[in-house]
Amino acid sequence: MNRYLIPLVIFFLLVILFRIGLNYDPQRVPSPLIDKPMPAFSLPKLKDPEGVLSSEDLHGQVVLLNVWASWCVACRYEHPLLVELAHNQNARIYGLNYKDTRDEALRWLDHYGDPYVHSAFDQSGKVGIDFGVYGVPETFVLDRNGIIRYKHIGPITQQVLENTIMPLLQRLEKPVT
Repeated sequence: MNRYLIPLVIFFLLVILFRIGLNYDPQRVPSPLIDKPMPAFSLPKLKDPEGVLSSEDLHGQVVLLNVWASWCVACRYEHPLLVELAHNQNARIYGLNYKDTRDEALRWLDHYGDPYVHSAFDQSGKVGIDFGVYGVPETFVLDRNGIIRYKHIGPITQQVLENTIMPLLQRLEKPVT
């Protein structure tokens, strides 16, 4: 009887773990960087390899930092929203091109449009790792002091844009009195 009990217990434990996993929402993973300064970085610009985009360049303004790649299928899904946001809402969106090739990334922006003020070229992925990125796309909302106020994992949807990101951007843009 004992030899049947152990496999049965293991089976039920696996069923419980599987059930817990089905309820797991990767977009609700809390980031340890929320309400902390963004990691310092200095990378070449995607469109200007001689130019540099650094974390210091993002200070003094409320920005979205969007981590993207030309090989990312989900990035294609959210990209039209970013283009619309940049053009119609005058949002300041910076890109972090993650583990990509320069030629493919430039071709991708030429084809789909470029919503970014600038994109940093993070070919090795080190800066992405410093930000806690484990997949693309991911988007961060940064306040004027370079503090990370929000992190969105996965493609931005119209609902997330309207209900979460835009209200947060508007609140952060209000002058401090």
